[in-house]
Amino acid sequence: MRGERAYGASRGGLPERRPRRAAAALAAVAACAALAAGCGIRSTSVPVDAGAAPSRMPCRTASAQATAPPPGSVSVRIHLLCASQLVTVERTVEIDESRSGPLLIAQALLGELQREPDSGERRAGFSTGVPAGLRVTDAHKGDPEGTLRLSEQPDDLPEEALAQVVCSYADSESLGSGGPVLLGGPGNYAPRGYLCTSETKSRPGEVPTLGAVELS
Repeated sequence: MRGERAYGASRGGLPERRPRRAAAALAAVAACAALAAGCGIRSTSVPVDAGAAPSRMPCRTASAQATAPPPGSVSVRIHLLCASQLVTVERTVEIDESRSGPLLIAQALLGELQREPDSGERRAGFSTGVPAGLRVTDAHKGDPEGTLRLSEQPDDLPEEALAQVVCSYADSESLGSGGPVLLGGPGNYAPRGYLCTSETKSRPGEVPTLGAVELS
């Protein structure tokens, strides 16, 4: 009798355990779904563009003590690339701006744009896109006054490099004074006037050519 009861209890217990196990499994699945929903996980077939990650580059060099440039030198401002924008950097060049013509100043500025940033500038995130082989010469016969000729057609340069040259020349009182910078190439194409605008500085990879002014 005892054996039959034990046997019957063991057989009768099987149907009770299976529903409990199934219920536990369902509860676990529901808990996982709730956790996924709570974490904001949502399946989607549409790619989401959250934009570029914010830059941690400070785009600022350590401020040096204000000292007068050495004799025969002058402080100039050039535009370098940092965080996909143009940012001004002060440099000292060995040239007497008061006694130098526009061409010498343009060559000095171009040389600074081509020079690799120093260690402090690199740590701050600065770089340059101006080709090392680029040269600037005087105007051709018949060019408007103030024209400078580059060894490459301006519009053939990388957009960022053209923006660096245009804005650096525009900031120079001897070259642009904030107005159009007259640039031409080595050929017989007419020069054009390029503007350095706030859009040029914030989006140097897109604006310089759009900011060009046709000369009559």
